[in-house]
Formats: sequence, C-alpha cells, structure tokens
Amino acid sequence: MSRVVGSRAVHLWSLHEDVVVEEDATGQGLVLRSRFGTERISRPDPLVREALRRMELGPVLLANVVPRASAAAEGATESAAAEDASDDASDDATDGATDDASDDASEGAYLVLLPVLDRLSHLIVRTLSWEDLRGPLLSVVSTSKDAPFAPVTLSARRLIRLIGDVSLTLEKAGFALARGTSPHRVQLHRPEAVWVVGLLAWPATPSHASSVLPLPPEVTQAVLSYLAAAGMTEDCGEPVPHG
Repeated sequence: MSRVVGSRAVHLWSLHEDVVVEEDATGQGLVLRSRFGTERISRPDPLVREALRRMELGPVLLANVVPRASAAAEGATESAAAEDASDDASDDATDGATDDASDDASEGAYLVLLPVLDRLSHLIVRTLSWEDLRGPLLSVVSTSKDAPFAPVTLSARRLIRLIGDVSLTLEKAGFALARGTSPHRVQLHRPEAVWVVGLLAWPATPSHASSVLPLPPEVTQAVLSYLAAAGMTEDCGEPVPHG
C-alpha cells in the first residue's frame, strides 16, 4: 500500500438520528427531543440555531457555520479587491485582511457554539473524516446522558493499546468498538480506521503507528485521539530501551 500524502483530518459534528429540533411555544427558544429526554435552549444565538439546523441534517464542519453578516462582508471585500486588481500590493493587503476576517469569524463561531454543544454532548455524534472525499473514517456515538467527549492530545512516544475488555463487533455499516464502562461507541466506517485499531492489539506509540501505516500522520494521530477520548485505549508507559 502506498502512503497517501497531502490530506488533513476533518472534524465533523451532527445530531443523533433520533434527535428532533423544534421551536418552543414562545417561538424564541428551541426544544431538542431524543431518547435521553428533552433539552431546552432559551433565546439561542442565530449561530446556534443555524448550527443545530444543519447538524440535524448531517455532519457539518463548525468553521463553515459563520454569521451571514460575516459572509456578506467577505463578499464585499472580494469585490473591492477585484476593482483594485491593477494594484498588486493593494490586492495582497486586501487578501490578507480577508483571510484575517475569515479566521476571526471562525474563531467567533467556536466561542458561541462550543459552550452550547458541550452541554448537548450526549445528543451529538462526532465524526472524523479527511480530505480524500471517500467518506468518514469513524464516528463516536454517546450511549449515556453523561457522555462528554473531547479528542485528546497523545504523547507521540508513549505506548498505548486497546483496553482488554473492548469488544469489536461486525455490523451492517462496518465494525463497532464498545466497552462496558465507556459512555461511547465507536463506529468504524472505513478500512483505514480498522488498520489503526488492529495495530493497537499490541502496545504501540502514536509515532510508530504514523510511520508504519500508509496514512497521513495527522489522520493516524486523529484516529488514535478519538479512540483514546472514547475510552477505548490505555496508556502503557514509555517503551523499554533495547540493549
């Protein structure tokens, strides 16, 4: 297998299939109904409304859920840049300002969205994909109302492996990982995710996994991060030097 290069991990968010988002009786709030019960959001920011609307339809990239005003401002900036195309120096400065505005809008979106999404973590499916356009690698699904999830940063040189009581089950949509004490299930959508899981039958460092698997290192490390955050792996310490 040849190594794929030039791709990056993509982190997507969606709501569980059973979650229904509705307006409340006042028309000013939102009600989310699911198998876990009912959640209410009073006077949500328009950004939150738009994010939940999109997440109800399927996985989304949060950075793409930006205020419409910011999108309009970017369009105006691009138009101004086109009019001044004869001045290269001015174009470069305008492009830089546009990029900065886009970054600021994305950061602002996260600041508004993340506190709400953290509260709703038990209703959210976190999906890891990448830019090869062949579909998602894996998804982490909550099985309990108390199910916070945040990908973790792993040390590149500490050994990790699957915990002994993790079960691997073949389902219609692929393999699934589960563990009795974990409030999450991990659905493996593609063979590349299974490659990473298979390597963890024995202790391995993220650095070693990235070097032996024919995947972009960022993607391998992201898969390991999701597995660890879902409670499927354990730390096995530093490798023992040979000789």
